Amino acid sequence: MIIRVIKFVLSVLLTVSMISACRQKENVDKNSSEYVSLIENDSLQKLDVFVDGKYFTSYLYADTLLRKPVLFPLHTASEERITRGYPFVPHVGERVDHPHHYGLWFNHGDVNGIDFWNSSVERKNNDPRYGRINHVKFLRIASGKTGTLEVKKEWRSSTNDLLLNERTQYIFSGDANRRIITHASTFSAPNVDVLFEDSKEGMFAMRVRRELEIPTDDSTIILNDNHTPNKIAVVDRRNVSGHYRNSNGLEGYPDVWGKRAKWMQLAGVVKSDSISICIFDHPDNLNHPPHWMARDYGLYSVNHFGSNVYTDGKEQFNFQLKKGDSVTFRHQVVIVDGAYPSMDKIESWYGDFVGRN
Repeated sequence: MIIRVIKFVLSVLLTVSMISACRQKENVDKNSSEYVSLIENDSLQKLDVFVDGKYFTSYLYADTLLRKPVLFPLHTASEERITRGYPFVPHVGERVDHPHHYGLWFNHGDVNGIDFWNSSVERKNNDPRYGRINHVKFLRIASGKTGTLEVKKEWRSSTNDLLLNERTQYIFSGDANRRIITHASTFSAPNVDVLFEDSKEGMFAMRVRRELEIPTDDSTIILNDNHTPNKIAVVDRRNVSGHYRNSNGLEGYPDVWGKRAKWMQLAGVVKSDSISICIFDHPDNLNHPPHWMARDYGLYSVNHFGSNVYTDGKEQFNFQLKKGDSVTFRHQVVIVDGAYPSMDKIESWYGDFVGRN
């Protein structure tokens, strides 16, 4: 495990060294100041994304380390990291909980009884039901005014049974102070009917850095200056500044947790820079508007299949995908730095996403 982690950290450091080379490459297209470059690196099992020569994120797919392909880490237009580094690239002051929360991902906690949400190399427990999502191949890699990445994935059970085929498209774009990820995943059931059972643990999610968590008086274990966990839980609100707001105008935690909304905003300050992360849910998605697993400790997730827990049993939403059928989910992430966008501005961006404008 230690060797795998070292290799992963080295791959992240290598990404930094590639930035200058990428910037030189972008200079050949002087009329495209927001050119998006996708650079594949098979040996490190990742693909790096740059916008205008600035590092944005990487698509990581090393199954032996990840148990699911993810985008990790994510950065703003000013190249400030917004995702938590733990457990792969830990930073001082970070929480050391939930080792399966890293980067930006898409999965669910109960698929034909298999738990894909909690699956990770460092397991929470010895539950034999953990599954894994395997990267199969790249279907399309295209750089340009927007960058397009299409991949094929497989959802496999703990006994390696194939439950789902997943075809996912990521469209990367940006401008002077925004970074945008437009995400669409289509699932098909090749062999058996597949039941997505109501569970609070899902689906399209990210884990943000410490400064973007919600201030709390609860104690927690964090990494000290030696990058080792404190022996006792502490209350530490230093630099923690996160604040939630949803499309219905509801604000604050726990007020927004579990509530239905078409979009959510998480805003805070990192190193004196205002940062806002908006996640949009498409109206064609199942169970729209969805519930939001928006936690104070930095888990930021939209969940289509969690109605039971979020409504104290008043609602239930189970979805069965019949053998041979398919279903698609669409989302968008808009990362803004240097400004706190208004409700009207976010609504306008949402309209662009759903084709209303």
